[in-house]
Amino acid sequence: MVDITHKSFTLRKAVAKAVVKTSKQETIDAIKERKVPKGDIFEFARVAGLFALKKTSDVIPDCHPLPIEFAAITYEIKDLSIIISVEVHTIYKTGVEVEAMHGASVVALVMYDMLKPIDKNVQIENIHLHEKKGGKSDFKSNYSHLKTAVIVCSDSVSKGEKEDTAGKFIINSLEKHQIECARYEIVPDDFEIIQQTAKLLSATFDLVLFTGGTGLSKRDVTPDAIEPLLEKQIPGIMETARNYGQQRIRTSMLSRGVAGFMKETLVLTFPGSQKACEEYMEAIFPQVLHVFDVKNGGGH
Repeated sequence: MVDITHKSFTLRKAVAKAVVKTSKQETIDAIKERKVPKGDIFEFARVAGLFALKKTSDVIPDCHPLPIEFAAITYEIKDLSIIISVEVHTIYKTGVEVEAMHGASVVALVMYDMLKPIDKNVQIENIHLHEKKGGKSDFKSNYSHLKTAVIVCSDSVSKGEKEDTAGKFIINSLEKHQIECARYEIVPDDFEIIQQTAKLLSATFDLVLFTGGTGLSKRDVTPDAIEPLLEKQIPGIMETARNYGQQRIRTSMLSRGVAGFMKETLVLTFPGSQKACEEYMEAIFPQVLHVFDVKNGGGH
């Protein structure tokens, strides 16, 4: 099975459709008048569909077990066809497209089984995913225009004693969201230098990410340097990142970080290790960029 442990819980929805096509009006009349010999095909098929979508992971080998938190199966008769619609919701780390399609398939198959004694030419057609929502694919805004800087705060890296991996990882991750890093800089883990750097960049950049200096020792000063400079803090950003990390590494609760605006610049402070940066990027990107839509009056 595909590894989804890095993903976050979000509301995910899917709608699948299928068509059962009969060959004569008499079949449709029997359905409407509840005169199909095997019973009410709408109710039988609905119950079977609910069972099927909840059991999807039992019959699709690579499908993850997940909680089904809402399901609706509806029908529309159009000419000689029955259009089946299956809608499924979950709050989980992966989507419910396969569950919806599996449910639609079984609903259609039950209808076929119940109708074939009275219509030898009944057919199942066009089982397909009609709609899906949720996950990172919903964030379709273009943020490539954001002028972005990545600043590594580390005495050892600035002296050439260690190689930077965290900052480079952030830069590569930003590129996946079509955001180019316009400035990459390594500075000592020094309170005054970090503040000077932040003040300089806030005059010309939209987004500035600091990595390093977010622990508990006296030398880890990045949050302490940045916090008094923020004109508007957004605490929920770092709360989300820490919560994501703590679900995977218990000591992530010790990581310090701040987020907010200096003038028109969004400033984020990340931990200094590449692994922690991986978690922070996965936890808050690209959705954190929605703050620019809100700031400009284009979001909620």
